[in-house]
Parts: sequence; C-alpha cells; structure tokens
Amino acid sequence: MGSDYPIRVQSMTNTSTLDTEASIRQCIRIIEAGGEYVRLTAQGVREAENLQAIKDGLRSLGYQTPLVADIHFNPQAAEAAAKIVEKVRINPGNFADPVKRFNQIEYTDEEYLKELEKIRQRFTPFLKICHTHRTAIRIGVNHGSLSDRIMSRYGDTPEGMVESCMEFLRICVDENFTDVVISIKASSTLIMVQTVRLLAYRMEEEGMNFPLHLGVTEAGDGEDGRIKSAVGIGTLLLEGIGDTIRVSLSEDPEAEIPVAKALLDYVEEKACHLSLDGFPDNSRGLRVKPAMTNVVGSEGIPLVISDYSQAESYVVVNPDLTPDFLYLGTNTALKYPAEQKVLLDYSAYTPTENCYPVFTTKEKDAWLACDSSLSFIRLNCSDLATQWAKWIALLKQKPESTVILSSTKNNTFEQKAFIYRLIMEKATNPVIIHLHYEEKNLDIFRIKAATDAGSFFLDRLTDGLLLNNDDINNPITLTACNFGILQATGRRISKTEYIACPSCGRTLFDLQTTLKKIKAATSHLKGLKIGVMGCIVNGPGEMADADYGYVGAGVGRISLYKGKECIKKNIPEEEAVDELLRLIDNSIEN
Repeated sequence: MGSDYPIRVQSMTNTSTLDTEASIRQCIRIIEAGGEYVRLTAQGVREAENLQAIKDGLRSLGYQTPLVADIHFNPQAAEAAAKIVEKVRINPGNFADPVKRFNQIEYTDEEYLKELEKIRQRFTPFLKICHTHRTAIRIGVNHGSLSDRIMSRYGDTPEGMVESCMEFLRICVDENFTDVVISIKASSTLIMVQTVRLLAYRMEEEGMNFPLHLGVTEAGDGEDGRIKSAVGIGTLLLEGIGDTIRVSLSEDPEAEIPVAKALLDYVEEKACHLSLDGFPDNSRGLRVKPAMTNVVGSEGIPLVISDYSQAESYVVVNPDLTPDFLYLGTNTALKYPAEQKVLLDYSAYTPTENCYPVFTTKEKDAWLACDSSLSFIRLNCSDLATQWAKWIALLKQKPESTVILSSTKNNTFEQKAFIYRLIMEKATNPVIIHLHYEEKNLDIFRIKAATDAGSFFLDRLTDGLLLNNDDINNPITLTACNFGILQATGRRISKTEYIACPSCGRTLFDLQTTLKKIKAATSHLKGLKIGVMGCIVNGPGEMADADYGYVGAGVGRISLYKGKECIKKNIPEEEAVDELLRLIDNSIEN
C-alpha cells in the first residue's frame, strides 16, 4: 500500500480467533466480497499462535490475502503474531502504558522522558522481531483509548492523539524500521478529520511519509453508519489523504466491503478535480456569517431545504426532521402548513407570508431590485467561471441574500473555490450547498452526498444543504439524508446518536441484536449519545463522550456507564438492556 498503489479496502472478523474454522469461513466471506486485507483480534498469546492455523487453512484453499493481527494490552501476543501474519496492529494507548483509569498524573519533563524511555525499551524488541520476519506494523491510535499519560499532558485533543502516534513513529525512524502504516480514529468525524490532517502535517514537518489507514470508528449501522463513514473518510480522500480504508459498521464484516468500494469508486470519479491551489489552508472555518435567527431561530445552525418541486403532497414523518424550507420551484399547487417556510422560483413567486423568491442569474436585475427581507439567488459554478469578480461585487451589495450554489461537475472543488473567494473578498452572504444526483441506489446516493457535503460542514464553510436526486424523488428520504449529514458532522442534532463498535473477536454478546433493541427503545431521545461497545478496549474512553454506555465486560456480562462513571458492573446480559433503559429513564426524571 502507499505510494502509487491503489487505495486498499479491508475489514475485520468478529469470530473468536480460537475458532479456526469459523474464522476461516468469515475471512473467506470478507475476501470474496473484495476485502484486500483481513484483520483478526488476538487477545492473548494463545489466540496469536492460532493465527498460524487460520493462515494455513486459508492458504491451503488458495487464499493469499494478507492477514493482520489486532493487539491490545499484550506485547507478548504482538510478538507471537509478528512471527505468523503479514502485519500486526498495536495501540499506543495500551502497548506499554498501564490500563486507562482516567487518572490525572502530573509529570515533570524529566519524569515524562523516563516514561518515553520505557516505551522505547518495550517497543524496540517487537520491531526487531518484525524486521526479522518482514512483518509490517500498524500504529493504531483510537480516541477512546488514549493513555492516562497522554491525557494528563495533552488532554482529550487531536494534539494528544497525534503525539501518541508520533512517539512510536520516532522510535521506528530511529530504528530504521519503515514498514509502518498509521491509523488515527475517532467516533466523531470532526475529531477524526482534524486529527488526521494534523498528523499529516506533523509527519511532513519531521520528514516522515508513512501511509495512512482511514476510518471512523464505532460509526454504527444502517444509514447513520454509512453517512458518518463517508463524511469522515470521504473528506480526507478528496484531499488526497489515505492509503487504505475500513468502514466500521455494526453489521456483518463482509457488509463493510461494498460500502468502502462504493466510496472509493466515487472518489476516483472525482480525481480530475478543480485544483484549490492558491487558497490558504487557514481559510477553513473562517467564514463570518450574518445572524439568521429569522430563519432557524439560532445563529450558526445550518439550514435544511427539501426539494418538493415535483411532490404531490407534503408529509412529515418525524417532527424533528421538519425542513426549514420547502423548495417548490414553480409547484404552487402543493398544500403545506401555513407556518412552513417555502421557496418559489421568481417566475412563479407571489409575495405571501413565509414565502421567499429564488432568482437565477438571468433575473439579476429583479434580484437587485427585490426588497424582501430574505431572498435567494441561484448561482452555478460553471456559469461563474469568467464572472467571479462581478458576482462577488453584486453579492456584497446585497449581503442579506442567500446563495444557493450549484455545480454541474466536480462540485466539492468548484463550490469550495467560490466560497474561498467569498472569504478572501470578505463577502458574508450565507451559502446553501446544492448537490444534484442521478442515482437509483439509495445507499450509493447517501455515500455520494455525504462525501461531497462533509467537509463543508466540518470546516464550517457553508450554511445549509439542498439535495436533489432525479432517480429517488422522495422528499422524505432526501430530507432524512440532509439531516443525517448535518448530524454526522456535529452541526445540527436532530436524533439520538449511537456510538456503536463494529464488533470483533473480543465481543462476547450479540452486538447487532442488542444495538437494534436499544435503538428501538431510545430513538425518540433527541440529542442523547448512547455508546454500545463490545469490550473495554475503547468502551470506557468512548463513554467519556457519550451520555450513557453499554460495554461488554466478560462472557455474558455487561457494565453500564453514565458518562465516565461505571454505574453497574458485570450485570447479566439478559438484564442489561432493560437496566440501561431504567438508568436513562431515572436520570431524565431527575
């Protein structure tokens, strides 16, 4: 991987690594789905040594796909696995540091250097074994499993995550060990993207150029898992960052592969994009936006505009997913609630309460003469190619006008270039990103829309989203995708958020069934974050970011968390979901 090789797709088994036959069967399903690497967990030396039997079984059947061992807490298991598989993943948060206990530790500089020396002494023998057996390593940092040492000095920050990785990379460089790939993951797309960008910058600063593995950890399942993964991974791939990816879904491992491949295929389509050279990196997030309290009730909350231009009726399935505006085009016959704000093309516009005009470039004079407190101007990037200066000057004359910005191709780059020009010219007009598709497959549509829109909202460059899809002309479906993208970027919370791991060989309960049951009982709790974690590797750390957590503690045993605090330990699995719901209900009542 890396260099000019293709971006590789991978997944991870969720069988017990001691169950040779089950692991072989699942590896084959992943490989035949298109997985190019397969990862298996190895909790201890026994599991690590049994990787040989799994590898031999696969090779005897003609499968040559590289295998990766996933190691936490156990350097001895890592050393055993390094003699067998092609790559070993270690976690800097628990390879040499003690188990995370959320302790705040005060270190002098001298004491901190001594801790780093302990890491070197523990890590170097492992590197020598990898060198002898020509085994690659992955340094895999997870936001949920940073050590207390890193947390004490850097806090729960991208800087801390990057330093956790760089400590180990510097040892690799000192030992002239270069067969290294890095992952640096979080369940928050914002933290994940910020951290990977920072890592790429720090590596460049220190003369390093190691390949990067991308993934949003604990993304969940279904629509949410796909949108969240596409937002995080897609944003970075479009920036030219990433050499291998894993889409972490709380579904069967082989189900991850088609999603990952669809994401890569779409990014490849956009490879010949409009360059953003010449625009400063620090323009991200610097848009100064006017208050839009007359529209959504709170400055800074992105708008959702739903396309009802071809709709026969107006239906709201979930009140929390009510769009701010309906775009009607010229569809003046549609019946909708009086309080609902709507947009009409200027050619069909008649001034009424809660109705606002949308102008095109051909209607420039009418737009300039419009005295509505809120008007919209539709601009297409391709039409503006030779008229940037003219239109920016006109927009500065009418700063209360909102731009609906469309693009016929390479939308991410064309639209971003226009927004950066607004920033440089200090034009403050709100900008709604309009994305148009012709995609019959709903999952592919979600992946494309989340990939295109993600960076605009992560970087706070835009003020709203309007989606069209000629082949899925269902306003309810399109609206749900709108809100899903804004939720995945953390910009607008409209439903319960689930931080759910994809399951692995450490998971000792049926995570998929449990997640569905928890979702069914809690999906009405807008804004609540609930973590459903298979084991203690990331569980307690991710619980710090969740309101409540359900974490596997052993065979048939579950621990329940409220924030960082473990409220109930080792309760029977059959009682755990009901106990979690009681814990949530009691907290809400109090």
